[in-house]
Amino acid sequence: MARPAEHTELIRAIELAITGDWQAAHAIVDSLEDDQTACWIHACLHKIEGDETNARYWYRRSRQFYESFPDPRAELIAIKAALTY
Repeated sequence: MARPAEHTELIRAIELAITGDWQAAHAIVDSLEDDQTACWIHACLHKIEGDETNARYWYRRSRQFYESFPDPRAELIAIKAALTY
C-alpha cells in the first residue's frame, strides 16, 4: 500500500496520463516501482504506448491482468476511483 505522499503522486500520475502527458506520468510511476498500484498504472501506460510485452511485465508485478480492461483510459479511471475511495 502506498504511503500518503506516494498515494498523492499516484493520483497525479493518473491525471497526467488521462490528459495525455505520458512522459510525466511514466516518470512518477517509474520512481515508485515497489508499489503494486504504481506497477498497475505503469502497466496501463505501456498498454497506451502499444508496448504489450512491457505492459504484461508490469501487469504481472501489479498482480492485475492485461485483459481486464480493453480501454486503458477506463482502466486509469478505475484505478483512480480505487485510490480515492
